[in-house]
Amino acid sequence: MKYQIIDTQRSKFRLGKMCQVLEVSRSGYYNWKKRELSQGKISNDELFWEIKKIYYEQEQIPGSPKITEELKAQGIKCSKNRVAKIMKENGIASKIKKKFQKTTNSNHNSEIVPNILVETEKTNAPNQAWISDITYIWTKAGWLYLAVIIDVFNRGVIGWSISNRIIKELVISAFLMAVFNKNPGSGVVFHSDRGSQYVSNEFKVVLKSHHFIQSMSGAGNCYDNAMAESFFHSLKVEKIYWNVYETREQAKQSIFEYIEL
Repeated sequence: MKYQIIDTQRSKFRLGKMCQVLEVSRSGYYNWKKRELSQGKISNDELFWEIKKIYYEQEQIPGSPKITEELKAQGIKCSKNRVAKIMKENGIASKIKKKFQKTTNSNHNSEIVPNILVETEKTNAPNQAWISDITYIWTKAGWLYLAVIIDVFNRGVIGWSISNRIIKELVISAFLMAVFNKNPGSGVVFHSDRGSQYVSNEFKVVLKSHHFIQSMSGAGNCYDNAMAESFFHSLKVEKIYWNVYETREQAKQSIFEYIEL
């Protein structure tokens, strides 16, 4: 009985100190303890996952107003402002108004080569035609740019590179990785868009030194690179969109695991 009284006194003392720190009264604390949580009230972390679920189920189209309606229909009490804040903090936005970072700069005077990929017969072996493209990944520390090289034969990524800057060295590094991995012979078709990275003299020299034949999409024609776009779509839906990257290093590690492991 004696120890029980001492424990009660200690609990009251700790409660008093906690209320003092939080600047609330003891009566207010007890009223809060007695009050049941509102039906459907959840934490921001739980709400974040519910938002993501609706967002991807509806093909990344709904914005905060529509998602708020869906949440309320499921019995989850939340405000549009709260939903909008969580979406903004985690980089979730309707793809109709989605953040866009241009990766193809065709406003240059460099020499353009014709599209010979369409003239190439369907590949029946590796190292006959390679496709390359660049995409962007958002992190809270800023943008990251990913360049990939894909073998048309099996649609596998055979080379890739990632950088904080969208520069010619990005595609050169990815290309050299692919060459190291596959050791192709001469005459391989290398197809890309008309981006400044691919038409740079430095990249053309690297291609010629390995006896590649360069090919480029027509102006405004993205269908030639559909294979690369398909890979980027899978990467983002299966990996990128399910993570919130605080740093670029986190994103790099995540992308490495997806491609290599």
